[in-house]
Amino acid sequence: MENLFIYLESCTTCQRILKELSLPDSVRLQNTKEHPVSLEQVEFLKEQSGSYESLFNRRAQLYRSRNLHEKELSENDYKELLLEHYTFLKRPVLIFNGTAYIGNSKKVVAAAQTAVAND
Repeated sequence: MENLFIYLESCTTCQRILKELSLPDSVRLQNTKEHPVSLEQVEFLKEQSGSYESLFNRRAQLYRSRNLHEKELSENDYKELLLEHYTFLKRPVLIFNGTAYIGNSKKVVAAAQTAVAND
């Protein structure tokens, strides 16, 4: 998997983290609204994180508006939703040297910064 930063251009948190990371030119930027994640990317991220559910953004407005919070979703449901609409992917995602850093928690961002700095 190539080095990639998957983000939402309109997300201020993604923009802040992108600036903090000081990514090398080898990292391709992918605005998930314009270029949604592919099946291959979702499957790679699932391998890295352990489940499709762990990639899922429960803060997405569609999650509530579709009443998904009231349903029991299967792993396959999560996979289909991730592929269906960009807003369901937890973001940002940095794929760097074969490792995925998923989400915006301080711990994840710090690990991504360390990986980029040590490259």
